[in-house]
Amino acid sequence: MQRLALGMMLALAAGAVSAQSAYQWKDANGVTHYSSTPPPSGAYQTRAVSNNGASIAATTAAAVPAEDAQCTTARANLKLLQGKGGVQIDSNGDGKPDRSLSDTERADQAALAEATLKANCSAAPAKP
Repeated sequence: MQRLALGMMLALAAGAVSAQSAYQWKDANGVTHYSSTPPPSGAYQTRAVSNNGASIAATTAAAVPAEDAQCTTARANLKLLQGKGGVQIDSNGDGKPDRSLSDTERADQAALAEATLKANCSAAPAKP
């Protein structure tokens, strides 16, 4: 009898360990979605789901929207321009860098990246 009880407890523990997460949210049209990955933005619920499909637990969270690609590029450019290494540019459009930026061009590009960040982006990138 004790072996049976021990076996049942182990089986239940194994089922809980193999549980997976599922995400539930409603889109702008009110349609409910379920996915193994969270939505790109908006509020959603996380559900732990067992192998047999039973919902074990639910929590509510808000998705952090990913940073705009323009902001990500401006941040990366600014970091490179403020670094100590040389920065090369493809001035003829063939996809290969063909000359280094002068100090003046480098300062101008850094100012452009800073202006882009100030005008269009949050103070710090969003953390996923």
